[in-house]
Amino acid sequence: MQTQAPIPRMIEVRQTYPPSMQLDIRALVAEQLAASGVLEQVKPGARIAVGVGSRGISNLRAIVKATLDGLAAAGARPFIVPAMGSHGGATPEGQTAVLAEYGVTAESLGVPVEASMAVRKIGEVFGGRDVVFSDAALDADAVVAVNRVKPHTDFQGALGSGIQKMLAIGFGKRAGASHVHRAAANEGYVEAISEYARVILETVPVLCGVAIVEDQHHQTAEIEVLPRKEIAEGERRLLALADALLPRLPLDEIDLLIVDKMGKDISGTGMDTNVIGRDIMGYSALLHDNGHSPFGNRSPLIHRILVCALSEATHGNGTGLGLADFATSRLVKALDLRATYANGLTSLGLMGPKIPIHFDTDREAIEQALGTLASMHPERLRVVRIANTLQLEKLLVSASCAEALKGRADLTLAGIAEEMRFDAEGNLLPF
Repeated sequence: MQTQAPIPRMIEVRQTYPPSMQLDIRALVAEQLAASGVLEQVKPGARIAVGVGSRGISNLRAIVKATLDGLAAAGARPFIVPAMGSHGGATPEGQTAVLAEYGVTAESLGVPVEASMAVRKIGEVFGGRDVVFSDAALDADAVVAVNRVKPHTDFQGALGSGIQKMLAIGFGKRAGASHVHRAAANEGYVEAISEYARVILETVPVLCGVAIVEDQHHQTAEIEVLPRKEIAEGERRLLALADALLPRLPLDEIDLLIVDKMGKDISGTGMDTNVIGRDIMGYSALLHDNGHSPFGNRSPLIHRILVCALSEATHGNGTGLGLADFATSRLVKALDLRATYANGLTSLGLMGPKIPIHFDTDREAIEQALGTLASMHPERLRVVRIANTLQLEKLLVSASCAEALKGRADLTLAGIAEEMRFDAEGNLLPF
């Protein structure tokens, strides 16, 4: 083992964001459904498939419930379709269980959940690549997609995660997700998702998308109902808003980032790549930026990442763990390798499922990670600890970081530097 660097004392830092809006979810969704004009297209007795995904979206159940109620009030018979590609272990039972974690169940919402993984071919793109769509949704009279719009973790551009991605990948189940990712490997993500979504919107009776934008507090900032013809343009507009509201780390360069928990409920890649500055397809762990990184110059530059645990809601899916340099053995033991591998193989993101160097305790993992930084001045190491990449209001930083953050109006340094606190087993006490 290499020489260990001392674990630095940490100071609490709070990022100041504008307060969240106090929204009446039910009233807002009802208002949006009415204003969009989509309810006028609903025929009495029409069966409408409402797609719901696997992300940890705030107020998801309330938004879905309000959508279902609005459709039912217009005379429709809505039902739920899990629209999450290969997530949930790519099984009907697994996908139903994921929705249940968010309170989206047949019992609580009073509508059926049709979770079949069966799909049907509806067209072709790129000279012969199949476009498939959920059988259950195709048997309905119309389709509604409910999803959050935000910058994607796998690619950057005019399209992110949102309604079009749910239509192309989510409703495509495992087969559709595989087709889109394979097309993206050749054509590019934005091009592939846009083209698949175009064919779907021309072929499937999509009524609308219910687009959600969240703020830096991970709270609902905006809900907009986008009629079928306005989905592409509306998403571009909402993506710009979501990008502006994305929480970020307050430093451009960090030596060691300690992440308490990662998971699919937090980000599609377990840790949001827009926050950690690493690409799901690969990254450089160079200690110095030589300007020749094959992965671009994403910010921030983080030399070492340690992840301590999986979130409970990820159900053992550790996709994105390969973005870290270090982990704990308890995290590795908690992995559901079948679910994790299914996600990586379907998306072709082979970096994501890889298992990094891991140690029995948080303390040992931190010590070993610090030792790999080869610093002549360990007291100057920039160390940051966060709960996860979704909640960045509160951070713990080493003294060298605190010095660099002094004087910023958007930050508050609270208290004095304190030793990292571990339990009797050598693991960090709760954040």
